[in-house]
Amino acid sequence: MAALGWLTPRRRSATARSVLAGEASAEAARKTAQAGAPQAPGTEDVPESGPGGAPGAAAEAAPGTAAPEAAEPQFPVPGDALAAAFFDLDNTVMQGAAIFHFGRGLYKREFFRRRELARFAWQQAWFRLAGVEDPEHMQDARDSALSIVKGHKVSELMAIGEEIYDEYMAERIWPGTRALAQAHLDAGQKVWLVTAAPVETATIIARRLGLTGALGTVAESVDGIYTGRLVGEPLHGPAKAEAVRALAAAEGFDLERCAAYSDSHNDIPMLSLVGHPYAINPDTKLRKHARAHDWRLRDYRTGRKAVKVGVPAAAGVGAIAGGAAAAVALHRRRK
Repeated sequence: MAALGWLTPRRRSATARSVLAGEASAEAARKTAQAGAPQAPGTEDVPESGPGGAPGAAAEAAPGTAAPEAAEPQFPVPGDALAAAFFDLDNTVMQGAAIFHFGRGLYKREFFRRRELARFAWQQAWFRLAGVEDPEHMQDARDSALSIVKGHKVSELMAIGEEIYDEYMAERIWPGTRALAQAHLDAGQKVWLVTAAPVETATIIARRLGLTGALGTVAESVDGIYTGRLVGEPLHGPAKAEAVRALAAAEGFDLERCAAYSDSHNDIPMLSLVGHPYAINPDTKLRKHARAHDWRLRDYRTGRKAVKVGVPAAAGVGAIAGGAAAAVALHRRRK
């Protein structure tokens, strides 16, 4: 995508940067969806399988979900062209974080060294334990991640992303959420992923699942080469809401007729935009908010996995530690 300039937290407000990030993501998503790029060999759509149920399992049949009310009106509404669905990715559509799996794939391909891996792990662990998004610390973490792809071709990362999807992501799709997305598609509606993961990674996942497209974090590129800077900020929290708002305006959607799905309280701004918000595998804060506002809830995890929602710091550090151990093992294997 063409360069739109580098904006630091000190030059513009967070709200302005959120709007910029959202608009850039919506623009990239529409261009990609309209282009309709053909699939690369060996990247056909994956079946609805993975953790959480059998292939093609109906969403209502997942563990921990209540039976639908008899008087409940049909949803999604077939043929409603003004409605669309927006799905968060991490722990909503896919088990785990897309950027973590992408990082594993890049490490395997020697994009960065073990010392850098340790730094990324520490930054993530600090954020999880502190529970606060300190601007300077988050900026440092983003700069570290962006330095990995700086100077690489966008096409190169896209090709690698296809391989990484098959290696680490394909078997982690929640069948329950996949069935919800398919219901919207079957009703003739467009379905978009909305994630803080790179828009290129998100686009690959959306296409492999047969969805319309994806809204994700846009990294600046010039002549197809990554500059190591972002357009605005990561598509997180309010920025996701801005992306959905911008896309809805461009596509002519009526947000009151749209649906949104997420597991995180960070996505409450996005969920609050639509007329049909759903909490999927919700964290503690989102579950509380959803119940207070009478939002629908769906949980596709086993009881043991659901318990982890109450201890995000421990779960986060555990995931990082596991990833670091796996990466070190790969490092040793290469010697």
